[in-house]
Amino acid sequence: MRPNHLLRCAARWLLAAGAACSMAGAHAGVTGISGSQAGTTRSFDLFAEEGYLSMADGVQVYSWGYGAPETTTNGTGRMQVSGPTLLVNQGETVTVNFTNRLPARSSIVFPGQSGVSTSGGSAGALTAEVGPNESVSYTFTAAQPGTYLYQSGTQSGLQVEMGLVGALIVYPAGNPLGAGTGAARTAYGHAGTGYERETLLVVGDIDPDIHAAVDDQAKAHRTGTTGCATSGGCTFTADLAHRFPKYWTLNGRTAPDVFARNYAGELPHQPYNTLPRLHPGERILLRMVGAGSDLHPMHHHGNNSWAIARDGRMLSNDVTKGPNLAMSDYTIRVVPGQTYDAIWGWTGAGLGWDVYGRRCGGTGQPTCASVYPSTDARFLHQLPADRGKAFPVQLPSEFELAYGEFYSGSPYLGDSGIRPVGAGVANTSGAYFHMFHSHNEREVVNGGIFPGGMMTMMVIEPPGITID
Repeated sequence: MRPNHLLRCAARWLLAAGAACSMAGAHAGVTGISGSQAGTTRSFDLFAEEGYLSMADGVQVYSWGYGAPETTTNGTGRMQVSGPTLLVNQGETVTVNFTNRLPARSSIVFPGQSGVSTSGGSAGALTAEVGPNESVSYTFTAAQPGTYLYQSGTQSGLQVEMGLVGALIVYPAGNPLGAGTGAARTAYGHAGTGYERETLLVVGDIDPDIHAAVDDQAKAHRTGTTGCATSGGCTFTADLAHRFPKYWTLNGRTAPDVFARNYAGELPHQPYNTLPRLHPGERILLRMVGAGSDLHPMHHHGNNSWAIARDGRMLSNDVTKGPNLAMSDYTIRVVPGQTYDAIWGWTGAGLGWDVYGRRCGGTGQPTCASVYPSTDARFLHQLPADRGKAFPVQLPSEFELAYGEFYSGSPYLGDSGIRPVGAGVANTSGAYFHMFHSHNEREVVNGGIFPGGMMTMMVIEPPGITID
């Protein structure tokens, strides 16, 4: 192992620990762009261009990506991977104006959306496509709520590998752009799909050898005499049959960069973080998009989730009954090209001890009804039988423990204990951290070095800690 490579990895994890500590950029909703609105029509301006992605081991990977102008709210003016998340409402007419800045012909398709019409461009295999510095518009009605993807419809195997993919979220009628809380905030318009928070995970995989081969061809086209990079579009080839990914991403980033804040300056082409946060008793909607070429078994610790929808359709045999075909599991198998919606929550129910370390109900102790008054619902997520119960084991002394960066020094939520100097710097609130990662072990590395890749944390924040 090269020493400088190890130093880069160690430095990246230290930076990420600081980011996780501050929790900057983590919100109750999904970060994206909502375009411009005129009545029931919502319009977006997107472009595709070249850029370089930063892997957490320091490797720069030549890529293609979609972007939005800086004049767009939350637009960066740069290509990004994953592409800008498009936020729309059910029933709206959506127009996407696409400008191609790549040296190859390209386009956009919107799986799950029917009746897509085009203006401009020329007929391609799947949709209207354009050459370098040309534009085309796509229009459709967002008829059904749900989580969808959009991607290149031109030479898709290669162009999606290069990064031309993003997410489209359609919020149900009466729940504009995810507004509302509790029962008023639903994924599919039914109370059974209600949630308090949501997060997006665009799951991808990268073969840097393919990207390097395309980079070499792009450089040759720019310096050659064919003029294809500015006239009709160049032809790019790659050996997809022997594709072998070495990086696995969440929203375009590899761990530990997933913890860094949204729009981190050091990641100009990967603006979206992946750090789900919630309070005990809250429900978080996991919107998952299969943007790669391989299946990824995404496994969350702490509790099962309920898969309520696939490909933007609620799992139900009667929509009036909600997601009555929902499936409970601890691993969501994200298939390429598919999307999944699942609801996850954590209450600590059944642990057999009081997660806040409060003592009540015993001889000489106050009643648990007075320690946990019914007027403060924030602390009522535990089973009544667990309230006031002592932690069931005696912890070793601090001299006999190995401290992780996410350990507060105490087993109690919202508490901190004795820690060596420099230990547990990623946990200043006494939160609980549950891993959320690919269950394929080779996908939690960066360039062969563990830990990294397709890995993040579910953060259970104690009541009183502000998340939004």
